[in-house]
Amino acid sequence: MIGFIVAGLVIGALARLIKPGRQHLSMIVTLLLGLVGSVIGGLIASLLGTGDIFELNVVGFVAAVIAAVVLIGVAEGAAGSRSRS
Repeated sequence: MIGFIVAGLVIGALARLIKPGRQHLSMIVTLLLGLVGSVIGGLIASLLGTGDIFELNVVGFVAAVIAAVVLIGVAEGAAGSRSRS
């Protein structure tokens, strides 16, 4: 469980580094988006037959980072639309 949290934090941090611009997200939101991204990446890797959903592998890691970048963009868009209202 601790490894899953650390992996989520690393994936979330990498996604924030990859996503251009300044993100106004807390560390907790980054962790949660990284965790969701890691589950999505594990699911994609599992569907491709490269490993189990909670197994760390290259395909799952890359897919997790990409998913987290997309999720950060969605979260920023949702937060931006709320602040403009």
